[in-house]
Amino acid sequence: MKTPALVKALEEAHQHLGIAVRRERGPFRGGRCLVDGHEVVVLNKRQPAEAQLAVLAESLRTLPVEQLYLRPSVRVALEDAWAARAAGAVSDGSDAFDEA
Repeated sequence: MKTPALVKALEEAHQHLGIAVRRERGPFRGGRCLVDGHEVVVLNKRQPAEAQLAVLAESLRTLPVEQLYLRPSVRVALEDAWAARAAGAVSDGSDAFDEA
């Protein structure tokens, strides 16, 4: 499964868990936060799909994903992203875009 399709699947997983996903521009990597008392995942739309995938996967790490049906390829990608993060193989995304 290609990275943009994986990003879309992980966005849908968040939505099934009641967490909105927003795409914004700015000098940030993204992540899950509270906005007016509601959990939201903010993605930097200037970052590549691989960086967005890492942000979404990290957000799902502490959520009950076992309750969701995820296609096997999506679940494998999610577990691979968690393993890469644990191994320190994921950058902070600061080199993924140029600040204007």
